[in-house]
Amino acid sequence: MAVLGASVAMLLVVGCAAAILSVRDDPDDVSACQDSVRAGEAKVRTDRWNPPQEMPGLGDYPEIHWQVRALGNPCTRAPGPTDWVYQGVVRLRSEDARRLAERYEFVPYASADPGGLPYSGSPADAWPALVPFLPPQPRWLHSRSYNEGSPSTRWRVAFLDVEQRTLFFMLRDH
Repeated sequence: MAVLGASVAMLLVVGCAAAILSVRDDPDDVSACQDSVRAGEAKVRTDRWNPPQEMPGLGDYPEIHWQVRALGNPCTRAPGPTDWVYQGVVRLRSEDARRLAERYEFVPYASADPGGLPYSGSPADAWPALVPFLPPQPRWLHSRSYNEGSPSTRWRVAFLDVEQRTLFFMLRDH
């Protein structure tokens, strides 16, 4: 019985060592993956937000620009998911901007408590490629009820300028 137990233990050790060696990252694969991730993060997307339920009340908006970035290293073979963070600028129709502000009780951003946000961030933290799509001299409004409203599979922070019909959003996986 002792021989059988030692054999099983040896198989486990050899199997674990083989598994660890097989998970080692090939530098060429990792480099290609990292290049692909960088290109994807630099891209400004203009396709409609999907699923639309994550950004309720936007209506039939005429324009959107958004980007996505990895919070971790999606190129590793280590187990576990990679979290993602998103930022975007949505140009709304006038009636949708007004309806959104009323429905979710948006208030001037200056009165918002930054400590009450799901994570820190403001329009001043917009990624450089999105800055050209932000309005000049915005009058940002903020809504806790919009940020915390359902359904949201991600932490959501949004800023609305009704007069310039613009919504700036940040989403983060949780």
